[in-house]
Formats: sequence, C-alpha cells, structure tokens
Amino acid sequence: MNIKIEVIPHDQQRYPTCGDWFFDADGNLTIRVSRMSDWRHEALVAVHELVEVLLCKQRGISQSEVDAFDKQFEANRPEGNEDEPGDDPDAPYRKEHFFATNLEALLSAELDVEWPTYEKEVQSLP
Repeated sequence: MNIKIEVIPHDQQRYPTCGDWFFDADGNLTIRVSRMSDWRHEALVAVHELVEVLLCKQRGISQSEVDAFDKQFEANRPEGNEDEPGDDPDAPYRKEHFFATNLEALLSAELDVEWPTYEKEVQSLP
C-alpha cells in the first residue's frame, strides 16, 4: 500500500471536513488535509487521519461505512454543533477516532501547538 498525504484548499474536500482518507482501486491510501495557517495544524490533522484509517483497516471498518456515516452526520448537523462525526456514539469508527485524537493531542504538545488555537482554526473552516 502506498500512502499519499496532500494539503488541499478546504473547498476541494469531498464533503465538509478538514481531513479525509480514501483508498483507490489498487488499495493505495490518500489522505487529504485542508490548508490552514500553520503547517503544524495540517500535520496534526494528517497524523489523526493516518492513525484513524490504519485502525479502521485493521479492524475491518470500511471506507464506505465511514463515508456514509460522516456524510449523513454532516447533512443532519444541528445548528451550532461543532462536534466531529467520529465523536458521535453511533459512529462505526468512534473508538478509532478517539485513539487518533489522543495521539493528535499528545503530538500537539510536542509541537508547541496550543490545542484551543488549533481547534478554533479547524472549527472555523467553512
């Protein structure tokens, strides 16, 4: 499996998200991260997505399951709700998402990124 990580304009994401992953027909993985003001913020999203997808792959949680859940979550997102789809108790990848978030938070401390500042930028993406 080849793994490619790309930073792209936010409006080019497949749906409203700052980080996305998907496999091509050959089983190669692409991770897309929305462009942000700080390379460290982009790196944190990339690491989160990589950890999440590896755990999903290991545990048999498919891309189609994750995509379907995320798209439905976004379509039905209540006004003012800033939760990530993976935080939802019904998310098929909730455990994997939480583990990835924990590693993301640990890495943010090592990169001297203030978590509230990082979260604010992620949440401010349109």
